[in-house]
Amino acid sequence: MHPINNNRVRRYLTDVVGAEEAQVFTWYRHWVQQGLSSLEEQLAQRPVQFRFCFGGQPGLADACLVPQIDNARRFDCDLSPYPRLVAVDAECRTLEAFRQAAPAMQPDYPEE
Repeated sequence: MHPINNNRVRRYLTDVVGAEEAQVFTWYRHWVQQGLSSLEEQLAQRPVQFRFCFGGQPGLADACLVPQIDNARRFDCDLSPYPRLVAVDAECRTLEAFRQAAPAMQPDYPEE
């Protein structure tokens, strides 16, 4: 899944295309649904369910999934159709490496 929620893409949609914020959110939710649905389906078809996306240890898919789920929450996407992905995300967040990599843990994270 491409991180289509990044600021550069969103600014293009608003500044160049002229999309309103509600249109950008609709656009974003559509593409998140496409990507998450595909991955959820892949996980559902496995005969064995793993702790992480593709095994007992986190891998690249998990490292990419966590920020996508985080951004989906930020854009108020409905995650109920993706129980396996939400479970993998929760499992990843129990690990110190994922906790330390969270945006809010970075020294340049904006204070609110």
